[in-house]
Amino acid sequence: MSLSEMSLMKRLATGVAVAALAVTLAACSDEKKEEAAKAPETGQTTTGSTTATSSETTAATTTSETAQAPAAEAKSVELPTADGDVDMAEVLKAGALPEMALGEESAPVTIVEYMSTTCPHCAAFHNNTFDAIKTKYVDSGKVRFVMREFPFDPRAAAAFMLARCKPQNPAELSDAAQYFPMISMLMKQQETWAAAQDGREALLQMSKLAGFTQESFQACLTNQKLLDDVNAVRERGAKEFGVAATPTFLINGKRYSGDMSVDTMSALIDSML
Repeated sequence: MSLSEMSLMKRLATGVAVAALAVTLAACSDEKKEEAAKAPETGQTTTGSTTATSSETTAATTTSETAQAPAAEAKSVELPTADGDVDMAEVLKAGALPEMALGEESAPVTIVEYMSTTCPHCAAFHNNTFDAIKTKYVDSGKVRFVMREFPFDPRAAAAFMLARCKPQNPAELSDAAQYFPMISMLMKQQETWAAAQDGREALLQMSKLAGFTQESFQACLTNQKLLDDVNAVRERGAKEFGVAATPTFLINGKRYSGDMSVDTMSALIDSML
C-alpha cells in the first residue's frame, strides 16, 4: 500500500462513525500490484538455477548426488536493503495509544511494525512469518516486537479499533494478551471480511468470535477518541519516521518496507545480535 491512497482516510476525520463508513467502503484489495512494486526484491531469498544440456547431464550423472549437497549448504539468504535510518529513541517514545509489544524491553533487537489490517502483504507476514519469529527470537529474549496501526481505509481502522477495545467493556482499552490474538484472527480471516460486500456485518461476525456482542461492537466503533488516536498513530509514523507502505519495519535504527520471509527476517535479526 502507498500514501497515494491516503486520501481515503480523509473520511476518518469527519467524526462519522466507522461502523457506518464500513458499510459502503470496500477493502484495498487492488493495492496488491502497487505494494508488490514497492516491496524490495532483497526481501526474497535468491537462488540460481541453470539448465544443463543433454551431454552435460550425461557427464554429470555419476557426480550429481555429491554436487547437490554442497550446493544446498552454500545457499544463503540475501539481507534486505534498508530504506533509511530512524532514531529508535524517538520511535520508542510514547504515542497516542498504549504500546502493543511482546518480548523483553532489554532485548538487543527491537522491531516496530507499522501495518494495516486490510493489507494482503501484512496478512502474508503475520500468517507465514510472525509466529516463527516470535518463537525463535521474541520468546527467547532476543527481540522485542511492537505492532502499530497504519490503516489506509476506514475498514482497516475499524478492525484496529475492535482490536483495541475490550469485548466485555469497550470503553476500556485491551492489553497485548487480547490485542495480538485479535489481530492474528483478523489476518488469518482477512479474505473473509476485508473484501466482503457488507463490511460491517463481516466485522461483526469476526468480533463475536472474540467475545463482542452487537452492543459492545457498536460502542467500540462509535468511540471517536479511539478513532482519532488510531489516526494519530498512523500520522506519526508517516510524518516522523517516513512510513509510506505496509508493512514497514523499524529495526534497530533502520527502516525496511515489504513482507519478509522467516529466513530473511531471521538473517536480518542474526546480523544484529
